[in-house]
Amino acid sequence: MRAVVCREWGGPESLSFEQVADPKLLAPGQVRIAVSAAGINFADTLMIQGKYQVRPEFPFSPGLEAAGTVIEAAPDVDTVAPGDRVMALLDHGGYAEQAVARASDVFRIPDGMEFETAAGFPIVYGTSHIALWERACLRPGETLVVHGAAGGVGLTAVEVGKAMGATVIATASSAEKLEVAASRGADHLINYKTEDIRTRVKELTGGAGADVIYDPVGGDTFDASLRCIAWGGRILIIGFAEGRIPQIPANILLVKNIATIGVHWGAYRQNQPHTVAESFATLFRWFEEGRIQPHISNRIPLADYAKAMKLLIERRSTGKVVLTMDAQDQD
Repeated sequence: MRAVVCREWGGPESLSFEQVADPKLLAPGQVRIAVSAAGINFADTLMIQGKYQVRPEFPFSPGLEAAGTVIEAAPDVDTVAPGDRVMALLDHGGYAEQAVARASDVFRIPDGMEFETAAGFPIVYGTSHIALWERACLRPGETLVVHGAAGGVGLTAVEVGKAMGATVIATASSAEKLEVAASRGADHLINYKTEDIRTRVKELTGGAGADVIYDPVGGDTFDASLRCIAWGGRILIIGFAEGRIPQIPANILLVKNIATIGVHWGAYRQNQPHTVAESFATLFRWFEEGRIQPHISNRIPLADYAKAMKLLIERRSTGKVVLTMDAQDQD
C-alpha cells in the first residue's frame, strides 16, 4: 500500500511517500480499514516534529483520523463488520491506504455522509461538542464567543453552539474567514485585526460579557477573553495556535467568579469512551437533520501531503483539510 512515512523529526518536507507492507494480522479488539480519506490536524504537524504528547517509534505514518470501509475485524469484535462505512480515531497511521484501529475508536457513519466529510469529522466536532456540552454545560440563551471561528475546531464550535441554542459571537483575522463563520450561523462577527475583542464583546452583550468563551488560540486572545468574560462565566482552553501559552492570574478568577476549563478531548477515548459514543450519536443526528454542515476547504491527494499540511501550518485553510486516496487534486 501507499503511505506517508516519518523516519526522523522535522517538518512536512522531512516525510516520504512510499510503498509499504499492508498492516499485519489483527490483534484482539482491532479493525482493519481501507482508507478513502484522512483528516489533517494541527497535532499531526506537531507529531512529526517530536513536539506532540505522543512520540511514536520510527518509522510511522501520521494521521489521527480516517474514514473508509472495514476490510477485516478481529474475531472478538461485534460492533462493526467487513463492508461497513466507518470513521476511525487513530493514535497515528491515517495517511495511508490502510489503517488499523481499536474497535472502540471506530464508528459507523450515516448513509448520507461522504468519506471526505467523515475523515474530517471526529476530532473537530468531538472536541467542540464535548467542550460545550460536557465541560462548559452551555445553556440555551447564553452568549458564546468562539475565537479562531473559521478554523477546524472553531467553525464546529460555531455550529455546535447554535445547535445548543446559544447566541454566537465569532472572532477571526479577516473578513473572508468571518464570512465562513457567518455561513454556519454566527450571530455577530469580530475582526480582531481591526477591532478590539474586549470592547466589541462588551458592546454586543450590553456590558455583561460572554457567558462562555471557546479559545483554541491562546496568547493575546486569551488575555482579551479574561477582560470580556461575564461574572460566573467559563473560558474553555482548547489550544494555543497563537504560540504563547498564557499564565492565568488567579485573582481574576476569584474576583469575577469565573472558571477556566481545560479540554483534552483525546483523553476521553481512554477515560470516558461512553461519553465519546454518546457525543457522536448526537452529532450524527444533527448531521442527518441538517443542523451541522461540515466545511472542507481543501481536498488534496495523499501524494501531496506536504502541501496539505502547510495549509494548516500557515493558517491558510478554513474548516478542514482532507487527504484523499484519489489521484486528482480537488483543492
